Order: sequence, then structure tokens, then C-alpha cells
Amino acid sequence: MRASSGGVAEDGASAEKPAAGRRRAGAVSDLGPLDGHLGYFIRRLQIWVFQDFIRTLSPLEISPAQFSVLSVINANEGLSQAELGNTLAIERARLVRLLNRLQKRRLIERLPSSADGRRHALRLTPTGQTTLKQAMALADTHEAGLRAKLGDAPYRALMEALRKL
Repeated sequence: MRASSGGVAEDGASAEKPAAGRRRAGAVSDLGPLDGHLGYFIRRLQIWVFQDFIRTLSPLEISPAQFSVLSVINANEGLSQAELGNTLAIERARLVRLLNRLQKRRLIERLPSSADGRRHALRLTPTGQTTLKQAMALADTHEAGLRAKLGDAPYRALMEALRKL
């Protein structure tokens, strides 16, 4: 995904190589030492993937973070806010705001925990389950697009490598 060979620009647009002798405004063909840094290309990929995912989920007004929260709550009904935050690496204050928004939309509910009265057990509401089901269908479409863009074998290899981290 080099900027000079069909990569992805920071704004998510294709960074196709300009015609010989011409350079797109604001684009350079030499990335210098960045060309050898995995982190740079992972960040570029992450921006492109998130922008596409945001566009894909926009009909439901669900952000990538909200999708992650709904997915983990659905798979682990009754988990606490602390467990959810630790699982998704979301700092406490941000998680509380995110959960407040989801609760206001009636997608989740916080119930007193039977194990510990000081914590809340999280679960999806029926509306949250329906919304997540719709979001999962859109996410599957998004993921199929990534697989098609990367190719099946590179997609599987990348997933396997990232799961090991």
C-alpha cells in the first residue's frame, strides 16, 4: 500500500500512482524511511478500514466502537462494565459515555449484578439484538469487501498473524 503504487491515502481515497512525470497535488512518491515501517502501513490500513466500516454502518447510526460493544455484550451477557472495558481496551470514562448513548437508544440495559451489587450486568435489549443483527449483516458485507480487495490467502494470513498478537 505505498502511496506511489495504488495504496490508500489518509482520507481513505485511492492513492493511485500519477501519470509519468506528474504528481498529484499534495502527494509525493518517496515515503523515505516510512516505506520500511510496518506501523505506518498498519495505520494507513486502519484508517481506510474504519472509514469504510463507518460508511457501511452509517444507515444504522452505529460506530465501530458501538458495534464492538454490542457484539461483546451479546456474546457475554451479564458481563460488567469493567470486564467490557478491559476486553475492548476502552478507558472507563469513554466507556461510560458510550454505554450511556447505547442505553439512551434502548440498545442495552444495565441490570444489578446477582454476583456483586456494586456492579452492573450488561445485556442487549430486544431492540439492541435486532440492531446488532442488522449491523452484523452490514459488517459481513464490509468484511467480504476486505477479503475481495486483499485476496483470500493474504486475508487469512493477515488475520492469523494479527490474532497471535
